Amino acid sequence: MRINAKNKLGLIFFPAFDWAISPTHPEREERLLYTKDQILEEGILDIEGIEEYNPIVASKEDVARTHICVPNIDSIVTMPHLISAGGAIKAGELVMEDEVDKAFAIIRPPGHHAFQVVHGARGFCTINNEAIMVEHLRHKYGSDLKIAFVDTDAHLADGTQNIYYNDPNVLHISLHQDGRTLYPGTGFVDDLGGPGAYGRTINLPLPPNTTDEGLLYALDNLILPILDDFKPDLLINAAGQDNHYSDPLTNMRISAQGYAKLNDKLDPDLAILQGGYSIESALPYVNVGIILAMAGLDYSQIQEPDYQPAIKEQSPKITATIKRDVERLLRVWENKDKVDIRKKFNCKDYYTTTRNIYYDTANISENQSVKIKICADCAGLMMIDSLAHPSSHGKIRAIIIPHNSCNQCSKLGYQEYQQAKVASKFKIVYLQDKKQDELLSSK
Repeated sequence: MRINAKNKLGLIFFPAFDWAISPTHPEREERLLYTKDQILEEGILDIEGIEEYNPIVASKEDVARTHICVPNIDSIVTMPHLISAGGAIKAGELVMEDEVDKAFAIIRPPGHHAFQVVHGARGFCTINNEAIMVEHLRHKYGSDLKIAFVDTDAHLADGTQNIYYNDPNVLHISLHQDGRTLYPGTGFVDDLGGPGAYGRTINLPLPPNTTDEGLLYALDNLILPILDDFKPDLLINAAGQDNHYSDPLTNMRISAQGYAKLNDKLDPDLAILQGGYSIESALPYVNVGIILAMAGLDYSQIQEPDYQPAIKEQSPKITATIKRDVERLLRVWENKDKVDIRKKFNCKDYYTTTRNIYYDTANISENQSVKIKICADCAGLMMIDSLAHPSSHGKIRAIIIPHNSCNQCSKLGYQEYQQAKVASKFKIVYLQDKKQDELLSSK
């Protein structure tokens, strides 16, 4: 008897045979190939309603509406990056066009550590697949789409967070191993979004050795209530799998069953593969569990060969820590719209901050200063001054006009662009106008 999926599910594979950091690097093509073998062995593609689709190639315009690549896209982005991003776009379009109910993009290179400004690769990521997908969908279907990310990778999705930190129409929730114990060392409960989108960034750092119990508690008591309130038009699981108990790079204890239950309860429209480096012991089982859960099928028999029930045991101290932070973040969410932004950010007309960004994959250090206009009518004009070392490109300025920009902020953005072009301290000046879908560069 042939099995029928409850939800029509599209699968997009792109193993990137011609892209690798090194032949033995944890982020290599075998990550996807073992999963594909498992899918074929289990007969997943024989299930009525589960269908495989080919990725498309993302355009340079797709990249340009998301990133500012220094000095330009051609110097940063390779064809495998464009196809990986195109795999995410294909998944998004399948859902938006109602060709499928849900889609899972099993793709590499990954993307969630890629920031808005890109000087090179960091955290194995160069461009941000899921952000490029979202910007493509907003361009095609309307910038007023409400998007929610739930990133379950063990590492903070600091790139996706950075891109949407000041965007009120994008909710970004990240569950990750405590940044005091793991790269990138950030993502704490008080990182809550910029002045134009305060409370739309939610970080729940999980203690090392968190099990399925802690993950699912956070889902039931924090994530689902927030999503129910936010009511996104599109829900995306940035499906990192390095929380698995066998992953060589992390210190978490999530099982394939835990991942499957999370996807079952979360009920995302899309899943986009992120990290996960236990290539044989975890990824094939986790990915199959996610596929079955998204398709609405029984996943109760999914189990790793080395699974032991003791893996589910979680210390009371870890449970108490998670409960405390969940309660704190719920209070933040409930009161986010009552906050006096100027008082909260200790500013009047502009909020300013600085940050240092390390590109561990490319061995580049970047210093940024960020200035955001406090505006009652939109998210506010943003200006980023960036200087990377080593680099021959000098100091650059990026001016970003937001999707919901008011006329005053749009006009100011073009004025700032013209003024910065003649300033000797900037080697290159960029204007990214998200409202008009335009990227200008002084070079």
